[in-house]
Amino acid sequence: MTHPMRTPVLAADGGLIRFALADLLGAALPPMRIELTDAGAAEPWLTRLVGAEASLTALRDGRVDVPARPELARLALLLWARRWWPASPALGIPSLDSALLDFEAAVATAAVEDLAEGLLDGFEASPAELFDQATSAGLFAAAGPGTEEVRLLCEQLSAWFDRQDDLERSEAAAGLAARVGPGQRAYALAAGAAPAASGGGVLAEGRASVDWARVPPGVLDAAEGTVTWRIVATRTAARLAVEVSGALDDASLSAVATHDGEPFAEVALHLGSAGFAGTTDLDEAGARLAATSSARIGLVVGAVGPDVQCTAPEDRAEVISLVRARESLPPESRTLAERAVADEEF
Repeated sequence: MTHPMRTPVLAADGGLIRFALADLLGAALPPMRIELTDAGAAEPWLTRLVGAEASLTALRDGRVDVPARPELARLALLLWARRWWPASPALGIPSLDSALLDFEAAVATAAVEDLAEGLLDGFEASPAELFDQATSAGLFAAAGPGTEEVRLLCEQLSAWFDRQDDLERSEAAAGLAARVGPGQRAYALAAGAAPAASGGGVLAEGRASVDWARVPPGVLDAAEGTVTWRIVATRTAARLAVEVSGALDDASLSAVATHDGEPFAEVALHLGSAGFAGTTDLDEAGARLAATSSARIGLVVGAVGPDVQCTAPEDRAEVISLVRARESLPPESRTLAERAVADEEF
């Protein structure tokens, strides 16, 4: 199965709608594949979305490839960016403001609801939930020259909430449209410290990369090789020390030392001035492993377990290349959050 990092997908009511990442990031309007998981649930919106002929094909074959609708492609791109955007100061890829992403996703979700009512029943987040997240996260700290667009989108959402009889959010969006003013979000970045030189007592050491699937989005630099670790013999024990450079935000993180892929030690990581770091003393078995010259020891940052669908280095490199190419796109082909960051740089 293709990793979700490589294949943006919308979970519709009774089906999945998949897109090609390269097309979405390249601002092309790609074909989209609709795969039905429950034909009875999907049928009410399917014909409205793709027409009678393609709807019959999907109901017969369980899937159909059709030209993408701009509203769905936009929402798929925004949801992908919320989870997989590879922020990396080391690579020149800026962080995107989460409040702006949530806000624009609220607008896009409302547009999809208008396009095919019922398509997003039971979806991961409603326009109301996304709007609430955006406003609680400080939406208007990120406006800058995009202020006018934010104001217009607030008015658009206000009208949509009004049609849904959600008068409270309609009034809230209208009030925010009236109050929105220029501002600028400051992004805090902890610079990575250079790894300490090897010295006496080092039993094992290495460098690793962060698997994007194992950590929350927007927390760590997406570049490769940002993790350094070493196991050092002390007077009383063997100690594992881990450093992860390029912190973009705080989070609850840990690192797990492995031998032949099996975990044998875990260390909690805490955010400091030079990034995330942590140490822990190894038990006797772990210390013996570290002292064995032939031991194949590795290190994993973040979640470990069979339910984690890992990302490969070559896939991460391809995504980074696609994202960096977006710098050459015209402003209207980029997200509001991307344009806000670009405006801050000038």
